[in-house]
Amino acid sequence: MHTIFADLSIFNPYNAPRFEFMSLAHAGAVAVLIVLLLAMFMYRQKLRNSESARKTLRYILLALLLLSQLMLEAWYQIYDLWDPAYTLPLELCSITLLLSCVMLVTRNRVLYIIVFYAGICGALAALITPDLVYTFPHFRFIQFFIAHGSIIAAALYMTWIEQVRLTITSVPLSMLLLNLIAGIVWCFNQVFGANYMFLSHKPESPSILDMLGPYPYYILVEEWVAFVLFTMMYIVFFYLPSRAASKAVSKDHVSL
Repeated sequence: MHTIFADLSIFNPYNAPRFEFMSLAHAGAVAVLIVLLLAMFMYRQKLRNSESARKTLRYILLALLLLSQLMLEAWYQIYDLWDPAYTLPLELCSITLLLSCVMLVTRNRVLYIIVFYAGICGALAALITPDLVYTFPHFRFIQFFIAHGSIIAAALYMTWIEQVRLTITSVPLSMLLLNLIAGIVWCFNQVFGANYMFLSHKPESPSILDMLGPYPYYILVEEWVAFVLFTMMYIVFFYLPSRAASKAVSKDHVSL
């Protein structure tokens, strides 16, 4: 199978154009994702009202998540790139991708909390400052943006289409769950000399972590940043819409 793919530059990891931050390919991929998410938001009411449309969209997202991960694992094997210190699905986005798959099938509320907060923030940070080697149209570039975009889309699907609602207690709960996951990953890193979730050192390529100080202080800063971001997300997606809906109902009662 290796020889079948060896001559295809879109799969070849040894002879492919390198990724450039905020290149046309990078900006274009982010723009496409924004348009697709806006389309889901604009048509949310129609999707809510159609059980078949909801199911179709849910299965499309599930398929994108599963296929992106399975194809990545196959690519690692085909080119002998698999290494437990680098290629296991133990990065935050890889973990939330797998949790997103289970969430879409079970619609479990606890999984939704993790995916909504940690999944969206982690995937968004990865999309803005990708830890990526290859540019478009390489397979890894396409897989990277589909996988991370689908994590965000899965969380927003549950928010906008399934209309799952969270309370303020979801913020500290999400922090607790995130730290539990990070603790398990940190132990694995110590045993195998890995750097999953960048808990051992910063990535080699430029990233948002560069603004948070040296190791290990940036991990503590990440905690505060995550808490602030999670709180802001709760306010924007749940608190403000709930308050606006309550005011609208109050006005209707007054008018009657």
